[in-house]
Amino acid sequence: MPQHDRESDHHLHRPLGLGDLVLAQILCVVGSSWVGVAGSLGPAQSLTWVAAMLIFYVPMAASVICLNRRMPLEGGLYVWAREAFGDLGGFLTAWNLWVYGIAVVATILYAMPTEISYLIGPAAAWLPENRLVSLAIVTIMLAAITLAALRGLELGKWIHNVGGIAMLIVFAALIALPLVAHARHQPIYYTPFSIARPPLDLRTLALFGQMLFGALCGLEYIAIMAGESRDPARSIGRSVLISSPVICAMFILGTASIVALVPRTHIDFIAPIPQAMRLTLGSTGIGNIAAILAILLLQLRLLGAVSYLFTGITRLPMAAGWNHLVPAWFTRLHPRRATPTNSIACVAALVFTLALLASTGVHAQEAYQLLTNASLTHYEVAYLAMFAIPLVGAAALRRTLPTWLKWTSAAGFLSTLFSLLISAYPFVSVINPRTYAIKIASTIVISNLIAVDFYKLRTRTAQKEKAALSRAA
Repeated sequence: MPQHDRESDHHLHRPLGLGDLVLAQILCVVGSSWVGVAGSLGPAQSLTWVAAMLIFYVPMAASVICLNRRMPLEGGLYVWAREAFGDLGGFLTAWNLWVYGIAVVATILYAMPTEISYLIGPAAAWLPENRLVSLAIVTIMLAAITLAALRGLELGKWIHNVGGIAMLIVFAALIALPLVAHARHQPIYYTPFSIARPPLDLRTLALFGQMLFGALCGLEYIAIMAGESRDPARSIGRSVLISSPVICAMFILGTASIVALVPRTHIDFIAPIPQAMRLTLGSTGIGNIAAILAILLLQLRLLGAVSYLFTGITRLPMAAGWNHLVPAWFTRLHPRRATPTNSIACVAALVFTLALLASTGVHAQEAYQLLTNASLTHYEVAYLAMFAIPLVGAAALRRTLPTWLKWTSAAGFLSTLFSLLISAYPFVSVINPRTYAIKIASTIVISNLIAVDFYKLRTRTAQKEKAALSRAA
């Protein structure tokens, strides 16, 4: 373990325990929109989920457990990739994680007006398409998570915990909805463990690619904050083992409820859970109260998720700055709270800019899907790096990893590559599919070219600074 990477040298606080980590895994991995995506496959959703979990989720869990045990350091995947592939490999991995995080935080914030419109009811159907009101909601939410990040994980972990618990409650309610519908004598066809085979066409492959990576990724994210976790070598791996069965059950049973309650051609990919609540419980009486409470909990989950993801992406520049790959400006910590204040301010400004651009000139659902896919391509590149570590990483590192990890990593690498290649196929109605695909593909290429140029410039600057110091000495 590199001496200069020890998180203890940087005086970080360690407020995260095992319970916090388990809830964070559920919060980060389980997204509310994916049960809608999977639900569009109808009864074939169960078999599709199981396939995705076997060829991607299990390899991801194995890699996170083994690599974190070997390198339980602040920065997580960035540190793992840097030891395996050197400074440039580590920097590009961090860059892709960082761009992903900024984009997905903006995506979650962008979706909140839609979620709130379901909370209010039909009278607020106009809200998601009103740019001024939507931007005001995004600004308020962003200001709140920025202040929480500046305060530190002593506060932030409670926001994340509440979000994780809220997600568990919401999914428990979603899973119970078919029972409520049956008690109300509503016509439903509930088949949670159907083994129906999905149709083999391009749309199904696109949906599977989305489910394969987009829905199931995220177990490694908590390792970014390993330096702020208690006993990270042990507790992060245990959090994966404890949360994984719960996560898999939530996806399969939650999707089964969507399939049973919402017509397949009318599923809202942005907010399927509030949609199912309204369709089942109605808009009046006790049903309306129950629906409002459930949707309120979903808002708490979204707030917790965006705070959690925001916290992680503020740590990446800090960790890269410790290795002199970005300016030391990003490493400056609050003297009492030990939070990277400059990095937090920079990320907040970028998230606001991206959310503002996403709401300009396009239909809400198309913009949401484009923003989601563009962020996932960066995350997929980072995952390719993670799965490549046991296969082609530094020989000294590979010798410390179990042999079987190569086989699971090969499966994870191929699964991620498939998802990356097919992610440009739009499964919502867009104005021009070819233009849409070009935007997705060009985003990842241009972004990484910028990263390489920045790395070269930073390397030359660091060399000049080092030479100047040598002459001065």
